[in-house]
Amino acid sequence: MTPYEFAINIQNIVASINLFTTIDLVNIYQLLVDDEELYVDYNPDRFPGLILKIKEPKISILIFNSGKLVIAGGKSTADITNGVNNVSEILRSVGTTITEKPDIIIQNIVASGNFNKKQLNLELIALWLDNSMYEPEQFPGLIFRLAKPKTVLLLFQSGNLVCTGAKNEQQVTEAVENTYKMLEEINAFDF
Repeated sequence: MTPYEFAINIQNIVASINLFTTIDLVNIYQLLVDDEELYVDYNPDRFPGLILKIKEPKISILIFNSGKLVIAGGKSTADITNGVNNVSEILRSVGTTITEKPDIIIQNIVASGNFNKKQLNLELIALWLDNSMYEPEQFPGLIFRLAKPKTVLLLFQSGNLVCTGAKNEQQVTEAVENTYKMLEEINAFDF
């Protein structure tokens, strides 16, 4: 733990994956639709991808015939890696040839947290911090855009926060820590 007082929990990680192969979505749907361990949905008239949900780790996957996937729901980058390995095994078990190592790119991490229950003076923050926007009649939180790491934080008077845009867990910690330092410098914490 850093000397700064905050808590953060990763809520969702979204990643794009390339398996470098073509995938027969109709065949996969037909072979997996009755599997009681999986949720499988495929309606190409409504959406071009197959939707697959697995229980361990608990994630949702969009599978496209191009061999590209989008995975959401992971709580850590390890969940994403494990999810890709599990999905790859499922696809192999129904005849998909996967010969290359999957290319995994984290697109977004969403985390929530708080500044150790310290309340925030949002008007003061909006006045002193560049790249902040606070319109309480529109939204009860302050939107704060950090350049480094490139993230967006939603800050609430209660001291709660949401961080989005990070590409790894370290960027989440760094964004919240940098924000904490700035808030401390301008005396934005109401005790």
